[in-house]
Amino acid sequence: MKMTVELFDSIINTSQDCVFWKDKDRRFLGVNQAFLDYYGFESEDVLIGKNDEDMGWHTDPEPYKKDELLVLSGKSTYKVQGKCIIRGEERDIIASKRPLYENGEVVGLVGSFVDITDVIRRKNNLEGTQVVYSISDLRKYNFFDKIIDEISLEEIVDPLTGVLSRAYSVKFVRSLIADKIPFSFTIIDLDNFKYINDNYGHSAGDKVLMSVTKGLAEYTKDSGLVGRFGGDELLVIDLKNTEFEKKKNYFDNLYGNSKALRIEVHFENGSAFVTGTSGCASFPSDADDYADLFGLIDKMLYLGKNRGRNCYTIYEKDKHKDIEIHKIANNGIYTNMHKLKCSMEEEKGFVNKLQRVLPQLIENLQIHDLYYVLSDNRMHSVKDKTYDQDASDISKIMKEDLFMESSLDLVKKHSPIFYDALMQKGFESVLISSIRKGNNTYGYLICAVQRSLRIWQENECAVLYYLSELLADELSR
Repeated sequence: MKMTVELFDSIINTSQDCVFWKDKDRRFLGVNQAFLDYYGFESEDVLIGKNDEDMGWHTDPEPYKKDELLVLSGKSTYKVQGKCIIRGEERDIIASKRPLYENGEVVGLVGSFVDITDVIRRKNNLEGTQVVYSISDLRKYNFFDKIIDEISLEEIVDPLTGVLSRAYSVKFVRSLIADKIPFSFTIIDLDNFKYINDNYGHSAGDKVLMSVTKGLAEYTKDSGLVGRFGGDELLVIDLKNTEFEKKKNYFDNLYGNSKALRIEVHFENGSAFVTGTSGCASFPSDADDYADLFGLIDKMLYLGKNRGRNCYTIYEKDKHKDIEIHKIANNGIYTNMHKLKCSMEEEKGFVNKLQRVLPQLIENLQIHDLYYVLSDNRMHSVKDKTYDQDASDISKIMKEDLFMESSLDLVKKHSPIFYDALMQKGFESVLISSIRKGNNTYGYLICAVQRSLRIWQENECAVLYYLSELLADELSR
């Protein structure tokens, strides 16, 4: 068989190793498909004519430069270990390089490398990874049973969390659809994950991801598999709970009794209470192809975030089929504030103003009623005129203009009378804003819900605070 350019390209691009070749100035001349796939490049055009330093993918480029200069002098290197940056993550590789000759003169070099990050982590049992699924765990599913002998487990699972990678989560879902196997599909977004990374470091974020995915995998082990879609977004493929009531029980237990969500995760420099927002839909009852199914769970996730996070939303055709997410997205904080102001200007009197804007607040803040405390130190309801409870010690927790708590622990400790008033209505989370102008405090606005561990978002706090300012102007006249 005669070696041709076409045959050479075929051989190179069939290799699972990342192969590259450079000129005598260490500039890229070409790479194979495995190389492009590894770095996520669509074309080699992004690197032709550039060297490693131009690409910026080595933590310390100097050893690589010395290594290649040695090869260009006529030496060869074999399985030299090093590190590179791939999509923001530092990975371990081993590389081999040989000089390229033309007419007896070195004109460049050819090299190849493989990623050994997962091998090193597993061998040394580092904290940077965890084992969740074994080959026998995956063999239970027809899709993985067919491929598990041809592909390594390390290629199937996410290197950090040990659950399915994004690619194989999607492939698994598509295989279920192709085989017409009913299942429920859920996307989970961890709440305020960026805050954890920014305040405690990425190692803390990694620990959160590992803790949650391990808990989810344990909780779901008898019904399906867990995957990592990317960042702090996780996937659950559930083949058992496909009817609405079963799905509801699944999520009620997940949020109430599992070790996956609503858990405290401790770090060297602190701890965080970890919650998540979930969106769920099922095949084939809700959608019969991947694009439509994913669109539904993404929409349900968005609705959950709009409801205040730390909750789940199961798709129901009668309730959700006509919902348009872009309309919700366009209904932003400034639009809400403008509506509040216009509505209040049409009414006179404190209570009348609150009654006028209550429907808008119910929709924007996801509450059932709004409460207030004025100079009489009694807690009143905007909706129920007969509601009247003692809240005489509410000021003891209002050290700032805003107070929010996903539980009532601090309220119980500092304001037991107000705590009793909240408990009589079964409230478990509270958001309070002072009605203040200058040095004068005229009262308080109270959002309280019967859902435990509600995470109050910045836009919700801003709306309540703005409303309090408008009312302070009314009461100060």
